Amino acid sequence: MGKINGCLKCLFIFFNVVFAIIGCLLIFGAVKSTAVSSQLSSVGTPGIGWGWVFAIGVLGISCLGIYAGCSEKQLVLKIFAGFMVAGMVVMLIFGIYIVVTRNKLRDVFTNAASEASEAFMQQDNFRTSLKDLQTAGECCGLSKAEDWGSVIPDSCSCDGSNGGYRGYGIGLTNKGCKARPQGTTGPDQIYATACGEFLFNTVDLILKITIGFCFGCAVTALLGLLVTLLMLHQVKRHDGDGPGMTMKNY
Repeated sequence: MGKINGCLKCLFIFFNVVFAIIGCLLIFGAVKSTAVSSQLSSVGTPGIGWGWVFAIGVLGISCLGIYAGCSEKQLVLKIFAGFMVAGMVVMLIFGIYIVVTRNKLRDVFTNAASEASEAFMQQDNFRTSLKDLQTAGECCGLSKAEDWGSVIPDSCSCDGSNGGYRGYGIGLTNKGCKARPQGTTGPDQIYATACGEFLFNTVDLILKITIGFCFGCAVTALLGLLVTLLMLHQVKRHDGDGPGMTMKNY
């Protein structure tokens, strides 16, 4: 008979097998992302090194948990419990950091966008990228349409028949069309939403998902820690009762 309750042991192993599969999927996603990241590295996109670390960590810790459950060894269970504590703390720190960063980004996009727009708009590469963003995100200007000066580009053109919304940016806010500013030339109707606001809404959605993921992982690590401590208690009790039972029979 094993040292650990059979149902608890099966639940623990199943829990780690599921996360091992998730780790494999994350590694597969990291491989696919590496190919895309190498193509976009010329435009300064961030690397995915931390993604590789996280994916390999999930797979490695899950395999350690499977071995700990099958072997029923105190040392392995203690090591796994240590990883659960470390993972829970790290996920909580990342979650809190992202919450603080989200609040700071809100201030940056609302207050600093108008101040930085003039400097950005003088860069040809930025102007070209902004035009592409305006078409895809249905927005106009970085902080306002006047960022373009007296000539509003055609990428700001808004079709009033559908309210300036074609379904881009699911879950994001689009305020439709408005008349172009007085004293400017270009399309009669332009997008009412500034691209700075569109970018913040997009980043905000990603940050919300990331916050939920971090705190979800922290709760999962806490549950894994509690189950591991219960298993460790059962192993210690079994090992402690062994000599006592032998002496009594003797």
